[in-house]
Formats: sequence, C-alpha cells, structure tokens
Amino acid sequence: MKLTVKPLKQKDAGRGLAAVDRDVAAELDLEGGDYIRIESGDGTAIARVWPGYPDDQGTGVIRIDGQLRQQADVGIDDTVDVEKADISPAKHVSIALPQNLRISGNIGAHLRDKLSGQPVTQGQNIRVPFGFGFMSSSAQPIPMKIASTEPSGTVIVTDSTEVTLSQQPAEDIQAGESESSNTPAVTYEDIGGLERELEQVREMIELPMRHPELFQRLGIEPPKGVLLHGPPGTGKTLIAKAVANEIDASFHTISGPEIMSKYYGESEEQLREIFEEAEEEAPSIVFVDEIDSIAPKRGEAGGDVERRVVAQLLSLMDGLDERGEVVVIGATNRVDALDPALRRGGRFDREIEVGVPDREGRKEILQVHTRNMPLSDSVNLDEYADNTHGFVGADIESLAKEAAMNALRRIRPELDLEADEVDADVLESLSVTETDFKDAIRGIEPSALREVFVEVPDVTWGDVGGLTETKERLRETIQWPLDYPDVFEEMDIQSAKGVLMYGPPGTGKTMLAKAVANESESNFISVKGPELLDKYVGESEKGVRDIFKKARENAPTVVFFDEIDSIATERGGTSGDSGVSERVVSQLLTELDGLESLEDVVIIATTNRPDLIDAALLRPGRLDRHVHVPVPSETAREAIFEVHTEEKPLADSVSLSRLASRTEGYVGADIEAVCREASMAASREFINNVSPEEVKESVGNIRVTMGHFEDALDEVGPSVTQETREQYEQIEQRFETSNVERQPEAGVGRTFQ
Repeated sequence: MKLTVKPLKQKDAGRGLAAVDRDVAAELDLEGGDYIRIESGDGTAIARVWPGYPDDQGTGVIRIDGQLRQQADVGIDDTVDVEKADISPAKHVSIALPQNLRISGNIGAHLRDKLSGQPVTQGQNIRVPFGFGFMSSSAQPIPMKIASTEPSGTVIVTDSTEVTLSQQPAEDIQAGESESSNTPAVTYEDIGGLERELEQVREMIELPMRHPELFQRLGIEPPKGVLLHGPPGTGKTLIAKAVANEIDASFHTISGPEIMSKYYGESEEQLREIFEEAEEEAPSIVFVDEIDSIAPKRGEAGGDVERRVVAQLLSLMDGLDERGEVVVIGATNRVDALDPALRRGGRFDREIEVGVPDREGRKEILQVHTRNMPLSDSVNLDEYADNTHGFVGADIESLAKEAAMNALRRIRPELDLEADEVDADVLESLSVTETDFKDAIRGIEPSALREVFVEVPDVTWGDVGGLTETKERLRETIQWPLDYPDVFEEMDIQSAKGVLMYGPPGTGKTMLAKAVANESESNFISVKGPELLDKYVGESEKGVRDIFKKARENAPTVVFFDEIDSIATERGGTSGDSGVSERVVSQLLTELDGLESLEDVVIIATTNRPDLIDAALLRPGRLDRHVHVPVPSETAREAIFEVHTEEKPLADSVSLSRLASRTEGYVGADIEAVCREASMAASREFINNVSPEEVKESVGNIRVTMGHFEDALDEVGPSVTQETREQYEQIEQRFETSNVERQPEAGVGRTFQ
C-alpha cells in the first residue's frame, strides 16, 4: 500500500518506530509491535509498527524519523510502499564501539536490553543511550555500528540474542549505506516547538529543490533566500542544518569574522569562492550565520571592507549570473542592523521570525533533550514546561545538561577516575531525578529575558489579606483573557491593555501585582521608573521600546511599572529635565496604543499619586482599568492579621477581631509592622528571662500575648489620616465620572504632604 511520509513526534524519534494511520493498519492487518518494510525507488528500511496518532486517522500517513527516512532514501511528503515484513530473530549480534569509548564489565546484556525489538543489519549505524551519554555532558546517545549478525540480513534483537562486542572499532566497519560526510546529522525530530517556522522554511527551500517543475509551470522564479531572525538560542542555525540534511543538499557555512581579511579584495574573493563551490555542488544551501556581522548598513559601517563585502554579497545574491539551485539562508538576532538592500524580494524573499517557544513548544524541546536520558519516574516534564517562562531552546538544553551533570556528581565518589575504563554497572545505575532538575533550574536564567527578567514572584492570592473586590477586578482584567480566550473571542471583547492601581502607601499595591503575575503564570517584567531615565538624549525612550519589544517576544507577559508617577507625570508642567519625562510619556503612549498591537501583554502600574499622571495615559485603551486599593476595612484588617500571624505562636488570649477593631486607619504595611513588633516584644521578654543554656530547651514555650500586641500598637501608629483617605475617595469618584477629562477639585492633588 502507498502511504505519505510525515515526520515523527519528537519524543518517539530514534527508536526505529513507524506510526501508521490506524485505518491502513487495520487494512494491512498490522498491530503494534509488528514489522513492516518501507520501500521507495532508491532504498528500503525496516521499522516496528506504532499505533498512529489520532489526528492522522484516515489520511494515509506513515510517520517515521530522520534515521529511517535516510535508510529508505525518502523525504517528507514523498510516497512509499509499505508491506508487512517477516523478519527472523537474531541468534548473535556483534557490535563495534567507537575508538574513544572505554567501558569494562558485561556490556552485552545492557546493549541487548536497549536494542530489544529493534531490526538491525550489518554495517548499520545505531545510537544507544548510555546513562546520559558518557562521552560528553550532553544528552546524546553513543554512535555504534553493527559489525555482524547471525543469520545475515535484517534480523530482530530478542531477549535470547547473544550480544557481544567486536574487537574492531566502529570507525573501521564499512557503513551499510552511503553517508555524505558533508551533511549535518540533524533531523526535523531534533527540533522542538518550531513547527510553524519549519513548515515555512521547508516551503521556501525544500519545494523548489525537489520539485522545480511546479515553479516552472507557474512561470515564477523559485525563492532565492530566507532570513531567520529572533532572539539568540531559539534554533535558527538548527533549522538550517536540519533542512540541509533532510533534502540531501550540500551545506556551505559562511562565518562572518572568518572571511574578513586585512588585504584588499581578499574578503570578497572568499565570498565568491564559497558561492562558486555551492553552484558546482548544487543543490546546495549557503548558510550565513550572524549575517549582521558581514552585512551591516553601509551608511553606518565603520570600515571600507564592510561596505565592499556587503556590495559583493548583494551582487552574488542577485547578480547577472544565474545562481541555479543555490539557496541562501541568513540568521541574525539583530535584523534591524542589516543593510536594507539585502531585505528585498529576489535576495531574502522571506523573513521568518523564530520566536521564544510557548508552553507546548517548551515541552517538545524538553522531550528532544531528555529522550535519551535515563529519567526517573519522579520527573514530570509538564511541570518544567510550565515553569520555564522565557526559556529558549538553548536554555532548555542547558537545563537538561545541568540536570545530567548533577546526576553524575552524585555517583562521582563511586567512579575510579584513575582507571582507563568505566564499569558498565556504575554506568547503568545512573538516573536523572526530580532533585537534579530542581537544582539545575535554579542556576539558569532565561536568555530571552535576561536583561529585564524578574523571577515570577512566589506570592499568591492567599498571601494578600482582604481586598476581595480589588482582587476580583484584577482577576477579570488579567487572568480571564489568558484563561478564557474563547469567551472573549465569542463576545468580541477586547481585553484591557492596562491597570492602574492607586491608593495610599502600604495598602498592598505591589503585593497584588506580584500575586497577579504568579497566578496568571505569565512572564513578569518589573520596571522601576527612575531606572529608565538616562542622561543621553533618546536613551530613556529606547529603554521603554526595548521593554515592550521584550514583552511582545515573550508573551504572555505582565509588565509592572512600580511608582509610575516618577516617569509619567503630566506633560507641559516640567522644565528642569530637558523634557526627558515628556518624551518618555509620549513613548509609553505610542507603545500602549500605537500601530503595533500588544498581544497577550498586560500593563500593571501602581502609584500613590494618581493626580500627577498624564491624562492621556488614563484614557480607555491604555491604562483603562483604575483600581482603588483602599485603606482596609475592619473585616479586611482581620484577614491581614490572619495572614501575618499564621506562622506565629499566639497565646489563647489574642483576639484578632479585637485587634482589627482597634486599628482604624492602619494599612497592610502598618499591620505587618504591628505583628513584627509584637513578636519582637515577646522574643525580647523571653531572651531577657531565660539563661542562654536554657534557650534551646524552652524555645517552644514562647507565646505572643495580647499584651505584646498592645505594646506594639503604642509603638506603631496608623500611616493614613482621615484627610488623606478622603482625598483618595475624591479621586476615585473623579475616575468613575470621567476616564478622560480630569477636572481637579479644590485641594485635591496639592494637599499631599
């Protein structure tokens, strides 16, 4: 039966499996564990049947990984003949190890377990995970070769197969199939979380090279170049390598700094040589990594060499000579630094952004980097996919490596580092546990958010006492659009862009912002207003632009401006700062409500001086929800006392309701200070009355009594006066009556002390 080849899911790659459409499997009478022969005109591969994915049912699809595609000499979307194969079990298999691998002990039984059920042929390359790849700290399996099999031909390794090691190293065994040494060994299954980007690159490169007749029929030129751009570590170079491998094209890399020469004309000559070589070996891919280093804007390039190299690159990409089947892939994380002449049709026809992966993408990348690791059952990859906001592929690879290194550190005392060989039993006992991953994640910062990253705060709604109505409004504004996007789409509701929380100092505004960031499981960027201001013209505005650019790249993101009144004051009223604060306000306005829309980016701003903020910021579409965080009521004060005394050893005489009734005008910060002062009073009394030797024995008897709280109330007074409270209530009424026009009432905004 003829089936269409598609790539296998990342987690199943490298195991010789073929996921066959369930309808086809029923028709061919195939069950999971059966063997099939996959034939194309040029090659044959044997694979074990795996139940097809539910999405593929009825589509006539067979999913196989890059290794099997290479054996069968087929590409994605090609058709292959599939038939049931009857393969005899192996009596004996001899395996050749790489020359630089030194392992002692009974390794045959270990290899048999790893290869059990797999079809093998003499000369075939196999990759077996040993621990987590003992040759390096990476999670790569060890490449080996099948030296001989008994009987000959393709056989199945079973529990009764005798597996021995060949005396000959793997490098000396003749390969079963011809392998191009110039082709990078990266397949589509080694790339996680970039399905959409890979599809676009394949459409631009694979289709014209394998089916040029399609473009001839349409009467158009096939695309000449693809520019991949995005933050460092997202997989741009990996995509280029995988595409070159999958379409069996020769791969030529241009490394910017290498071609630069001090001699006149030599840099251009090296470029010409690479393109000439690529044309001779067509179909080929010329990959220019960090293209911004050799093709900067000519108007801004410092030296004459850079300008000549850019000109040479332009003429090579779009000169008089036809380029034939040569595609140029450029990769950069500074796309705006490139010369604009490169970024037009006929040169780089398509620009593809390789962004920061979302949760599903992070899970796929984790599966790629841990599929050859001996993970213990306690490791839950879903949990790490949830907790790695802002991590790019390279960060997740570092996480996997670091976890593996932690496992190695655990067994290092058992290793004899002086010995030439490592004992196979020690190697087999290696496993990567939950603790290894937890220790590893602490030391890795997400590179996509490195300059502005703030770890998602460890504050929950439960840590915020009272403020029930305020919490509910924040939940509606920030959590609901992220948790229930379908409802908002159905009702055609635009989610709020931003929230302004205002109220007297100490009421819990910053704490609420932290709780929101934690509960919404978003990336969290904290901006301290004064940090943005810079003495150089344009730098402050650039800081604002960079923050919003980072937020868009790493959505969903909560951008938190603490004390926003310090950078967003009313325009037209200041003259002492060269107008920098006015320009910052203007930049904020355009970012919040400009031509570039903010998708899944929410702004939270806090202030205790809402009267100073520029009116344009407070209109709908910008900071459109104004949430008053009031002085807590008696019920709320009791809830705040509960939060701050939860872990304290209170005496039975302590009545939180009485304390709440006695603290009129106290805000959350005052109540925290009262609880702290009461605890200090109790500690002081205990330490003064007990000898140092008895402290350890009697420390469990300390109790905070009502008397200690009475003393604390005498020490800590309320920080909000009745007058201040009334002023905030007036501001709340003014916000309710008008979101745009602000008509200052007598005294409001000028009587704050």
